[in-house]
Amino acid sequence: MKKNLDSLLTFLSRLWQEITLAILCFCFILLTISILQTSPAVSAFKVSDWGLGFGPSGTTPSGNVSSQELAAYNAYYVGDTSQKIIYLTFDAGYENGYTAGILDILKKHQVPATFFLVKHYLDTQPDLVRRMAQEGHIVANHTATHPDMSKLTSARQLEAELTPVKELYKELTGQEMLPLYRPPQGKFSEKNLQDAKDLGYTTVFWSLAYADWDNNKQPDPAASIQKLTSRLHPGAIVLLHSTSATNATILEELITTWKALGYEFRPLSDLLLS
Repeated sequence: MKKNLDSLLTFLSRLWQEITLAILCFCFILLTISILQTSPAVSAFKVSDWGLGFGPSGTTPSGNVSSQELAAYNAYYVGDTSQKIIYLTFDAGYENGYTAGILDILKKHQVPATFFLVKHYLDTQPDLVRRMAQEGHIVANHTATHPDMSKLTSARQLEAELTPVKELYKELTGQEMLPLYRPPQGKFSEKNLQDAKDLGYTTVFWSLAYADWDNNKQPDPAASIQKLTSRLHPGAIVLLHSTSATNATILEELITTWKALGYEFRPLSDLLLS
């Protein structure tokens, strides 16, 4: 009798251990699912180069990281897609002789723009930087040395790229640089986005751009106007390079064409208020 009772107790003990282990495993699975559902998708950040997929003309392109996923890191590639608004931005690491004319056109048509500048530009073109500020444009951070940001491994490295630019801008203009940052060449990582957010920056990609950066292979002006206009969409963050001869040639026609289509140009700072 005692032997049978001992066997039963042993069996019940083992059964209880197995039930407890099963409950713990089930709870762990539920916790893992909950974390994955409430966190930004990890798979989206396997990419390190910003990319777009285009649909029908006039529709918002899809990013290889979605607006919702970027929002978790205080980052944007497009504005309010329900309104016919354009955010015009220019990237520049050096001066190629076209910026003064671009500023003249922007002033003539009362169009606000954002210039994402590398430190070299501020070092070598202080008068143009001052003019941008004086005429109401935003000068934003495009890093000190234009590195591949996906290879940075610490917030300290990111800060070392951003701080010299904002300090030099204040020295030149007496103004604080707005905390807007664009990764050079659109290269990024999930950590880079998080570090930028932790440093108080809004990361800005783009939803409309084209191959305008190669000075030895400038695109045809008429074809460029057609391509850019066909891909224009509400809330577009437009990236142009101010070093481009084509852009200097077509900018005025682009502005008048887009205004005729009912679009309004707004400053990128609006995103900081949304």
